[in-house]
Amino acid sequence: EVQLVESGGGLVQAGGSLRLSCVASGFTFDDYSVGWFRQAPGKEREGVLCTSKIDGSTYHADFVKGRFTISKDNAKNLVYLQMDSLKPEDTAVYYCQTLTYCSANRWEVSSDYWGQGTQVTVSS
Repeated sequence: EVQLVESGGGLVQAGGSLRLSCVASGFTFDDYSVGWFRQAPGKEREGVLCTSKIDGSTYHADFVKGRFTISKDNAKNLVYLQMDSLKPEDTAVYYCQTLTYCSANRWEVSSDYWGQGTQVTVSS
């Protein structure tokens, strides 16, 4: 059974940091490009960061601006999202996902399945 379980969210003050984790079961992250997405209340889900399995290149949304970093631990089948300099507008539910395409001008998720996500709330 394919599962994605995100964790590490919480309440943090503006300027603070969080590290989100995502563990996969039923498949191996190493076989895919992977990324993080987020959905704020009343808004559509949007891409945050992804890393390509082809060459390890990372692509990010404009709002990231060097504040977030994605990494993988293939041995543990984990993906991390390190978030620094958090802003209130980063408040959202964050999800990890596998991608068929992760490039500068094309992101395409590889599955309709989404985990439960992890809530990040940034207070001002």
